[in-house]
Amino acid sequence: MKGLLLHSGDGVAVVTEDVRKGETVSVNGREIAAKDDIPALHKIALRDIPAGEKVIKYGYPIGVSLGICAGEHVHTHNLRSDLRASDEYEYRPSAASVP
Repeated sequence: MKGLLLHSGDGVAVVTEDVRKGETVSVNGREIAAKDDIPALHKIALRDIPAGEKVIKYGYPIGVSLGICAGEHVHTHNLRSDLRASDEYEYRPSAASVP
C-alpha cells in the first residue's frame, strides 16, 4: 500500500487505496503498520500526535489532535477543528455573473 506525503512537514499521509488493519503503508521509504481500517484518500498518522497538538497536512494545521498514535486513521473521531464553539461559520459564495 502507498501513502502520499503532501508536504515534508506533515504528520499525516493520505492512503491511495483502502487499507486494512495490520497492513503496511509505505510513505517515502518508511513503513507504517495501520492500526485501523483506513478508507482510500483518508489520512494515516505518521507519528504519535499527542492530545492538544496541531495536526499538520499540506504544511498547515488542519485541526487539533484528541490523542493519535502512529498508524491510526486520522478523522473526526480523533481530530477536532480549530474553530471554537463560539465561532460561527457560514459559507455564502457570491454568484458569478455570466457574460
